[in-house]
Amino acid sequence: MPDPSDAVTAHLVDASPYIFRAYFSLPDSITDPGGRPVHAVYGFASFLIKLVEDEAPTHLALAFDRSLTSSFRNEIHPAYKANRELPPPELEAQLDDCYELAQAFGAATFIDDRYEADDLIAALVAGLEAEGHGAVIVTSDKDLAQLVTERVSLLDFARGERYGPPEVEAKFGVRPEQIPDFLGLAGDSVDNIPGVPGVGKKSAAALLSAWRSLEGIYEHLDEVPGLPVRGARSLARKLEAGREAAFLSKRLATLAWEAPAAVDLAELAYRGADPALVDPLFRRLGFERIRERIPRWESFPAA
Repeated sequence: MPDPSDAVTAHLVDASPYIFRAYFSLPDSITDPGGRPVHAVYGFASFLIKLVEDEAPTHLALAFDRSLTSSFRNEIHPAYKANRELPPPELEAQLDDCYELAQAFGAATFIDDRYEADDLIAALVAGLEAEGHGAVIVTSDKDLAQLVTERVSLLDFARGERYGPPEVEAKFGVRPEQIPDFLGLAGDSVDNIPGVPGVGKKSAAALLSAWRSLEGIYEHLDEVPGLPVRGARSLARKLEAGREAAFLSKRLATLAWEAPAAVDLAELAYRGADPALVDPLFRRLGFERIRERIPRWESFPAA
């Protein structure tokens, strides 16, 4: 059994939402010495600085999406995320710099060709909890709420909102572990997860309150007409017609715990930014004053 006194809490950051936020909120007049826009990188750097200042993490990892529009889920459902517009070339051109920036800041970084950042975070959470540790997941993505437990919380950093199990249930009407079932029923238009046509969020929550899982709902399909919700009789017909879509959607919404992101506490330990990496990167990007705002540096001097 792990010793509770040795437990740590790792901050696990879903990088993409914060890169996107920076790209669309800052002016593209922020450029490097060659005139190339670097506003997404600059905003992402500001986010990391603020995160370290406010949270003072002892262990820190950032997970990135190799592709912003596809993953192994497209092998299961080709339409997954197909509704999204391709990211602007000016944003794609800054993604590698954001990844390099995270490494220069001293964070452990994870990225994979097939698995999404969410999956990598799920694998890290599984490894941490197995060893008796906890996590703070920094994201604005509701899909990651399924990972919340008594030892794992979700932090929507931009809004300053923290979610434990009670907050997840208050927001979605279901427990964290039911989020994949919830999305299996109600779908997710952002990721093009279909759900069951005609089943909305309120009906999905009511169904999962009565029966704990999608499997449980379909085992009791004949009892659905007796559920005290509007349109319960037609709801049963919709569920029957949408059975295949429901289980496909749950599969798409379920994070892949087997993603290749192994926990190594020494690798996750956060010692601060490395001036030997930050200085040449910031010179290339044309960042000057922002360097002075970095709150934590590794103890060894720059080479």
